[in-house]
Amino acid sequence: MGWLITKYLVTAGVIILVSEMAKRSDKLGGLLGALPLVTIMALIWLHVGQQSEEKIANHAWYTFWYVLPTLPMFLVFPALLQRIGFWPTLIVCIVLTMVIFWMFALVMRRFGVDLL
Repeated sequence: MGWLITKYLVTAGVIILVSEMAKRSDKLGGLLGALPLVTIMALIWLHVGQQSEEKIANHAWYTFWYVLPTLPMFLVFPALLQRIGFWPTLIVCIVLTMVIFWMFALVMRRFGVDLL
């Protein structure tokens, strides 16, 4: 139980660090947010949790493929934010990301990468 609490605290600390840095500097906040900190922590938690190398490798592999269809959201969000407001922009971006991900998964299946 202590290990689980430690994981929660470290993970929450990273999110707080990124959001606090973003308050001070758009560029630094964006840079920290773009780093694969959550993925690195997940890989460490899997390793420390004595998961197999195959499981850890699969996590990294699928993370790569799942990141690609999320990238357009980072272009659409700033373009819509001042036009329609925060919450509508967030909803549009979530729906857009889901649609792009679904289409991306269909295309990738043809190349032997099963994402769904």
